Amino acid sequence: MTTRAAIIQSADELIRDKGYNAFSFVDIAAIVGIRKPSVHHHFPHKADLGLAVIECHINKLEEIRENYKNSSPAEQLDRFFAIYQEIKTQNRICIVGALSTDFNTLEPAVQEKLQEFSEHMITWVSQFLKEGKAAGTFQFKQSSRTKAIMLLSGMLAIVQLSRLTNDNDFALMVKALQQELHNNQ
Repeated sequence: MTTRAAIIQSADELIRDKGYNAFSFVDIAAIVGIRKPSVHHHFPHKADLGLAVIECHINKLEEIRENYKNSSPAEQLDRFFAIYQEIKTQNRICIVGALSTDFNTLEPAVQEKLQEFSEHMITWVSQFLKEGKAAGTFQFKQSSRTKAIMLLSGMLAIVQLSRLTNDNDFALMVKALQQELHNNQ
């Protein structure tokens, strides 16, 4: 792993563990095992690092979309839930949930990049929901975009809430969302 990649990974972990405003380049340097000026060499400003972290998530999402583009809507839904299962297993929260709490204090470029990532996610989920509804796989009354936002909101919330409640609540939420889509109940 390159130093730049290690810095991005460390920042991602710190953002999702502590929050964007709760870490500094000193923290990154200590984790990566480099000096603070080396962090600044790769990322002159914290906003540059924030942008790189979000861009990394955009790239991961685009890779998932590419890998699942020929998959059924049900398989894409399962992959969507697997993203959050992985986040839950790592005892983290998703990058959108982590950065949205700091949104008003983020630099405008970071705000815009976070909004871009959110739109990528909404677009992907909307797309496979729309396809699934047309094929009769999914049943829902709302627009595909509205239903996508409902799913995303539910997953953002349960990843965080299940830290405070029974771990089984995460699995129950996923099951309830799946049943709702398949049965319209």
